[in-house]
Amino acid sequence: MSYQEKEVGSQIYFVFALALLLVYLVLAGQYESWYAPISVILAVPLSLLGPMLVLTALRIENNLYTQIGTILLIALSAKNAILIVEVALEHHIRDGKPVLESAIDAARARFRPILMTSFAFILGVLPLVIATGAGANARKSIGITVFSGMIASTCLAVLFVPAFFVVVQNFENWRKAKKGKAAGPQAAQQAPGTAH
Repeated sequence: MSYQEKEVGSQIYFVFALALLLVYLVLAGQYESWYAPISVILAVPLSLLGPMLVLTALRIENNLYTQIGTILLIALSAKNAILIVEVALEHHIRDGKPVLESAIDAARARFRPILMTSFAFILGVLPLVIATGAGANARKSIGITVFSGMIASTCLAVLFVPAFFVVVQNFENWRKAKKGKAAGPQAAQQAPGTAH
């Protein structure tokens, strides 16, 4: 590994954190909520289980190319989670459905699109996984990382993202209800003062 690769490798944690922060801020603006994006962000570690297990089993070192693949997985795993959370929020906020029912309906509605797009991508990176010839190691490192990460993300996201949504949304609803109760007595106390 060259000096430049080692130098870049030491900055991967900063880049990884920055990528997560950018995804969170964009989603917070889109959903107009500080809580809803947490359901999406929690899906990212699920996608990292695949590369961790496969790279360890194949004894592939954590090099610059696997790190690039890992950062790519942030966007790809977030995409699957966004598909579920978006529909769940619509059902819960717009249609007034309970949180659990919204999450289950969203997972059912988005199950097929997630499988179709994810497996199309997985098959698309398969040539990188089985690459041979000059530069094959670099292509294999990125390919195996993304390939295994997307399989893990696809299989686990459909199961866990609805659960994350239920927990986070129930917490947000509890916070709103708590604020509403706190605002009620304050308004009642201010009302006599305004009458004078």
